[in-house]
Amino acid sequence: MARLAGGAHEGANLMVWFVRWVVVGVGIGIVAGFSAAALLASLTWATDTRIDHGWIVWFLPIAGLVTGCLYHYTGGRAAEGNNLIIDEIHEPRAGVPRRMAPLIFFSTFVTQLFGGSAGREGTGIQLSVGLSDSIARHLPLSRDQRRIVMIAAMSAGFGALFGVPLAGAVFGLEVQSIGRVKYEAIVPAFVGSIVGDLVVRGLGVKHPAIAELGTVHVDAVFLLKMVAIGVIFGLISALFIHAVRLLKQIAARFINWTPLRPFIGGALVLALMLIVGNRDYLGLSLPLASSALAGDHTSASVFALKLLFTVVTLGFGFYGGEVTPLFVIGSTLGAWLATLFGLDIALVAALGYVAVFAGAANVPITCTLIAVELFGGHVAVPAAVTCVVAYVFSTNHSIYSTQRLRVPKADSGSDPSPADRAGPETTESKTDPLTDPGA
Repeated sequence: MARLAGGAHEGANLMVWFVRWVVVGVGIGIVAGFSAAALLASLTWATDTRIDHGWIVWFLPIAGLVTGCLYHYTGGRAAEGNNLIIDEIHEPRAGVPRRMAPLIFFSTFVTQLFGGSAGREGTGIQLSVGLSDSIARHLPLSRDQRRIVMIAAMSAGFGALFGVPLAGAVFGLEVQSIGRVKYEAIVPAFVGSIVGDLVVRGLGVKHPAIAELGTVHVDAVFLLKMVAIGVIFGLISALFIHAVRLLKQIAARFINWTPLRPFIGGALVLALMLIVGNRDYLGLSLPLASSALAGDHTSASVFALKLLFTVVTLGFGFYGGEVTPLFVIGSTLGAWLATLFGLDIALVAALGYVAVFAGAANVPITCTLIAVELFGGHVAVPAAVTCVVAYVFSTNHSIYSTQRLRVPKADSGSDPSPADRAGPETTESKTDPLTDPGA
């Protein structure tokens, strides 16, 4: 009887724990959904306005100077962006600054309006986490529980922004550490991502239409080609990571006044535009990805130029994100590789769309789910192979510099990373209550 009573008590605690985190997840999802919808609508307007009024791009250096000054004089810790969020998840300190959300929203809008080659995932995540954490700090939550809120908000922001609720849920659990998934946040992460996606769709905000792919014939030769292509995707991921970091270091060394860096970067982007002779590589460049995913032939110069424009934009301090440019780089690279390997262009473009990001952010599970959600279940096996191989060959570095290296991709016998030496993280038991009287 005592054992039965103990089991019933534990079951009741689990139910309370589950219901409370579902409620929290719903709240996070609503915040993420509304912020993602506002961001998507504003960036669509910014892109359309830039295309309709071509003269706007000539003010890109001034836009860079304005956003640079804004962050330099008022940004504080908010300038660290997603890296600050990941750092707060590992070692919570003062939380996410309230100014983060409005600063990144404005800066990303300005970057897209004037033609900077940056993305939007960083903005969606920072909006979701910044707003959710601003609310959470007024609730009776412990430090570990606020960490879970931030992970769930990352998931909700990503899922709502890209219309991939399952991949979004896993993203927040997977991205903060290489080799370790945060299962303690699984309930609010899944609930928040699904609710966030429902809110965006309910508000009538549309994601770009992507056609599902048909049946894929998988055999030994095909899988060997997938491995080879995955290696190339991983190497391009590594190239992107190191190129952005190197350019940031060069800019910091030779340009002391921080706001001047995006001004110079904007001028360089305009110079590249004039050299190339078109504006295809400004902004998100979604038409390039759409063309590749539709099966159109492309050349190696397309992915290389998009990579160059993005490295210059981010390396000189414009704000936005890396994911959408990586989607474009990967899909156009895949479209070119498909011809070399004698494979279907749309298929390899779809694999590049997810695998280059998988390598750059060390999120192979997330990106396999993105492929399934966007392109259909038929691509699950080739997507998993290319994403995992790209993850392995992208090195232990990441577009997120504060991502912790918990399990190295290759056992070199070296010491753990400095981040790992910070000590073990505490985690919340499923049977703990949501509120902590001592918080």
